[in-house]
Amino acid sequence: MHTDICAALACVTFFCSAVAATAQRELPLWQGKTPGAVANEPADHPTLTVYPAEGGTGAAIVVCPGGGYGMLAPHEGEPVARWLNTLGITAGVLKYRLGPRYHHPAELHDAQRAIRMLRARAAEFALDPHRIGILGFSAGGHLAATAATHFDAGDPTAHDPIERVSCRPDLAVLVYPVITMTGPFAHAGSRENLLGDHPSQELMDLLSNEKQVTKDTPPCFLMHTADDPGVPVENSLMFAEALRKAGVPFELHIYQHGPHGVGLATNDPVLSIWTTLCAGWLRLHKFAR
Repeated sequence: MHTDICAALACVTFFCSAVAATAQRELPLWQGKTPGAVANEPADHPTLTVYPAEGGTGAAIVVCPGGGYGMLAPHEGEPVARWLNTLGITAGVLKYRLGPRYHHPAELHDAQRAIRMLRARAAEFALDPHRIGILGFSAGGHLAATAATHFDAGDPTAHDPIERVSCRPDLAVLVYPVITMTGPFAHAGSRENLLGDHPSQELMDLLSNEKQVTKDTPPCFLMHTADDPGVPVENSLMFAEALRKAGVPFELHIYQHGPHGVGLATNDPVLSIWTTLCAGWLRLHKFAR
């Protein structure tokens, strides 16, 4: 019995050590007042919760949960980070600012800042600054697609060292993403929360990411269901076509049937395969082990 107790205690000690080694850290994107903040409440201060991958590959991915730009879906946050950890990828779950309190460009600035933070602090997190990606679901997929089509190389003269580095993601994973802000396939709720009640045509075009793809857009992985009742599959199809025309590498998986918002789809034997396919694609790009 003494041997059994010692073995059990050893297992508990090992488990606790493993948990401690991979414990998440919630980090503010900005120290002090957030640029553009309208108040001083938790909703005004975006954060990045970093989940380090034990024995990781050196790659990291910013995770953007969906929620129509009005909330953040929990099942598209931490569970996704834990899945990425199993692939050796450090994950950062982004708590970005939301409508109707905030409109564009606050959400994009939060995503760009998260990418810059991981890149600027790569040594601290044992990361390769050239392998920083972004992943998003639904409206979070729109944010990820926006980050993949609206980026800059950083400001070398900035006082803040984080602002000196590029915010271009090295790849993007878009899961049943909102893409367009115009036409019959736009998701009206996301558009209203992001752009307000009466956005100009110019602003809607700017945030219709199928119109913003260039040869410099990073490689993308897309997943959608053909009968998605929330965000029409045409969103992914239009973005994939734009990627093809620009010569950007991409992988597109359309499932015949499935509801919107499935996340990792762990209880669906068909849809859950998307994570296996995505893991293979991430290995192709030297992100996953």
